[in-house]
Amino acid sequence: MDRVKSSMQQVPNPIPKALIRRTAGANSLELDKESFERSQAVSINKAINTQEVAVKEKHARNILFGAHTFWAAVNRLPLSSNAVLCWKFCHVFHKLLRDGHPNVIKDSMRNKADLSDMSRMWGHLSEGYGKLCSVYLKLLITKMEFHVKNPRFPGNLQMSNRQLDEAGENDVNNFFQLTVEMFDYLECELNLFLGVFSSLDMSRSVSVTAAGQCRLAPLIQVILDSSHLYDYTVKLLFKLHSCLPADTLQGHRDRFQEQFKKLKSLFYRSSNLQYFKRLIQIPQLPENPPNFLRASALSEHISPVVVIPAESSSPETEHMVDMVTEDLVDTDVPNQPVTEHDWCQNKIPVNEALPVSSQNLFCLDRLIQQLTQEIDSLKEELESFRLESGRLCQALRGRVSELEAELAEQSHLRMQALGESEFLRAELDDLRRVKEDTEKEQRSLTEIERKAVANEQRYTKLKEKYTELVQGHADLLRKNAEVTRQMTVARAAQDEVDCIRREMQEKVKAAQENAERQEHDQVKQLQELQRELVSSRAELETLRVTMAASQQSSEELGAQLSIMETEKAELVESLSKKEAELSGLGEELERIQSSLANERESGVKTAEALQNQLNQKESREQALESQLVAARWATLQGAVEEAERIVTESLALLDDPAHISCTSSADYLASRCQASLDCLDRLHSARNAYLSDNSGLSELVRAVTQFAHLVGDTIVQGSATSHMVPVEQADALSDSVKACGGEALALLAQMKEQESLAAADSATLRAALDGVLATAEKLRPRGLELQQGELGDLVEQEMAATSAAVESAATRIEGMLNKSRAVDTGVKMEVNERILASCTDLMQAIKELVLSSKDLQRDIVESGRGAASMKEFYAKNSRWTEGLISASKAVGWGATVLVDAADLVVQGKGKYEELMVCSHEIAASTAQLVAASKVKADKDNANLGRLKLASRGVTQATAGVVASTKSGKSQIEEKDTMDFSSMTLTQIKRQEMDSQVSVLELETKLQKERERLGELRKKHYELAGVAEGWGEEDEGVSPWLR
Repeated sequence: MDRVKSSMQQVPNPIPKALIRRTAGANSLELDKESFERSQAVSINKAINTQEVAVKEKHARNILFGAHTFWAAVNRLPLSSNAVLCWKFCHVFHKLLRDGHPNVIKDSMRNKADLSDMSRMWGHLSEGYGKLCSVYLKLLITKMEFHVKNPRFPGNLQMSNRQLDEAGENDVNNFFQLTVEMFDYLECELNLFLGVFSSLDMSRSVSVTAAGQCRLAPLIQVILDSSHLYDYTVKLLFKLHSCLPADTLQGHRDRFQEQFKKLKSLFYRSSNLQYFKRLIQIPQLPENPPNFLRASALSEHISPVVVIPAESSSPETEHMVDMVTEDLVDTDVPNQPVTEHDWCQNKIPVNEALPVSSQNLFCLDRLIQQLTQEIDSLKEELESFRLESGRLCQALRGRVSELEAELAEQSHLRMQALGESEFLRAELDDLRRVKEDTEKEQRSLTEIERKAVANEQRYTKLKEKYTELVQGHADLLRKNAEVTRQMTVARAAQDEVDCIRREMQEKVKAAQENAERQEHDQVKQLQELQRELVSSRAELETLRVTMAASQQSSEELGAQLSIMETEKAELVESLSKKEAELSGLGEELERIQSSLANERESGVKTAEALQNQLNQKESREQALESQLVAARWATLQGAVEEAERIVTESLALLDDPAHISCTSSADYLASRCQASLDCLDRLHSARNAYLSDNSGLSELVRAVTQFAHLVGDTIVQGSATSHMVPVEQADALSDSVKACGGEALALLAQMKEQESLAAADSATLRAALDGVLATAEKLRPRGLELQQGELGDLVEQEMAATSAAVESAATRIEGMLNKSRAVDTGVKMEVNERILASCTDLMQAIKELVLSSKDLQRDIVESGRGAASMKEFYAKNSRWTEGLISASKAVGWGATVLVDAADLVVQGKGKYEELMVCSHEIAASTAQLVAASKVKADKDNANLGRLKLASRGVTQATAGVVASTKSGKSQIEEKDTMDFSSMTLTQIKRQEMDSQVSVLELETKLQKERERLGELRKKHYELAGVAEGWGEEDEGVSPWLR
């Protein structure tokens, strides 16, 4: 206690006096704030002091609640003068950065320079806490800089895969830089790890001492950070390898290899320390680092999960509990008289007073001896009890750790499921929004169509009104023409009257002039007559007659003059009438012209108004029509762009490393291809309907959307199917799927433009889909054509046929043996008996194998089918069933061929090599049957043991057939001995050359036969794969290749 007091006195009280001396009139809020700050200061003083003990969890939790007061109190601590004080400050600050408020990192960046100076100052020390403080401060500075550069990462580094992708913004350059920063971060963590372990004496149990726990306690935060950094580094490296060449990332891989070895070693050493076993469950890294050059290795990666128990008790707490327990023991003894008998019977404490005597001493010795024996026995019982309780506690702690690990794993899976559900919910919300937008656009389109119909009706009415106005205007024009014609006629009549009047005037004038002239002539004649009367009276009678004639002509002239005056009066009267009529017609013409001018003016105005209304209506209709066309085209373009995005995302999945683990079947791919072809026909029909009258927009949008989804699904399923077929077929299928996606994008690009919409050709896309469909049909296993009942019956039939073939073969061999004994003699009979006996043993072993296989299959069906029937079980496990059928056929065929070969050998017509090959064929067929039978069996099944014994018996019997055949061949065939006595050197050399030629020919023939055998086996493997559906990853039986 004195040591604790002295160490506490070394640290000045960081609580400012202003916090202690408050005015008496402070309100309750200030009092609460003062109390909180005082409790925070007390927690900081208890957590960060010079005692070399670990920081208590409760003090750290209290500091987290008041993180905003942390630096105000810490700045008063002498961190540069005491290494232990600085070490515990780093521990508390690290926990505050991990579990505190997010603003702690931003606020702490103000003290970055002070922390750097303190790190350099402590770095001058080469051992002890000084060196550790320097390394720890560098780690904290690196952590703050990392979180400032990458604000998406929380202080505890817990992120989902989606958040990790968002942190890099799907940019390979960002992922590259983020990986380098994580390497630097993890390097600082490992340096602190190594520094702490190198400062401890690992030969002693340092983890149970207070000083050791003081140094080891901060490593819990380091383990938590390191596990997350390792997991994120692995995922980022796999993502980088999917986007960049392997040579570019060679430096990343080398650095990861080095850090992986260090981290694995440090995790292993930490898990063996007693201090960590009760506080944290440290994960173990795999034996070998991930292979980033193989994209499928990402699915094998398991994220390390660090489990921290909800509450753990420290050794100090357990020690205090023991002290309290000891203090609670009742040591009070009632005061009773002390007797010698009580001493001897051990009924009173030994420290009671008793008179000293020899008898008392003897009793004391005996009592001491008895008490010593009891103490020894109690110590043994106590030690055994402690061992047993320790073992039980260790077992319970292990079980608790396992349960906590399972709980953490389940929590991790739950978080992943929640993340996925949130992602799916977001996608569902997006789809709902898209659906609502589509419905709004559909409603707006319907409203526009309704308005267009109303406008068309109004346009029809206006058109009718305009037609009426045009008709009225035409009538008015006709009336105007009639009036103009009448005016023209009237004017012509007036002109004619004027002409007549002028003619009459000219006639009257001419008549007056003629009359005047005649009168003047008559006067002249009268004067001449008077002169003649004067001159010649003789001619009086003649003159009288002439005068009478003159008078008569004068009267005629007067009559004519009166007639002419009468005609003149009539002409004047008719002229006045005509002038009156003409004036009336002029007035009427003026009146008609004025009314016509008024009507024409009003008609023009009305026509102009109607024309303006018509122009406005046509302009509105053209605007509405253009808006409608633009809206329809925008809707179509939106649908086409969305379709392009769907197809592009499907093509992008082909290069996604996460998609490599996805598989599919050729049947489903074929169904998707057929659906895509049908949808392509609907798309073609909808496009033609839209181009004809622009009325099938909704049908075209639905066709485009369905087409994009089906083609995208075809691309994804084609890529997934390619993961289950051989490499050559997988490459061909991948190329076909990519070509299909490219043609689909080309078709959609043509449909985006109005000019190329009518010319969009889907023939190439249809050809690509037909190619994918043909490939899928080729990849479909032939066994799928069988129905459930046929497949189950076929299994029973094949197994029965195999048993019958084996029985028949055994019967034939027995018959051949009897026949050989009756016909052959000597060595040949001995060889035939040995060969046929070995064949009989082989048939017997095969028979046992077939029976054991039947029993095992019966157990498999009974244990796996549940409530289903046997045929339904066979149909459900069709690949396994087809493997059984193939294996049974091979066994029965091999037995038949073996018997035929043995018959020919016994008759002397066959070859011993053929018999040995048949034996090997039977061995391989039975091995296939065994593999197909035990693939679904329980390893503890008794029939499985019988099947294995029968398999070994078949192998031994096959070896016996081969051995007896070789032995018989060596006995039957005669070995020619060469006679060299009569041969010269040249002849021997010639024979040697001939022998070499024969050897070369035989070797060449052997090489060709081996190549032919390899080709036959390869072709057999391909045909068997097509027939049996090999290459699918969901089947347990691998294809058998001899």
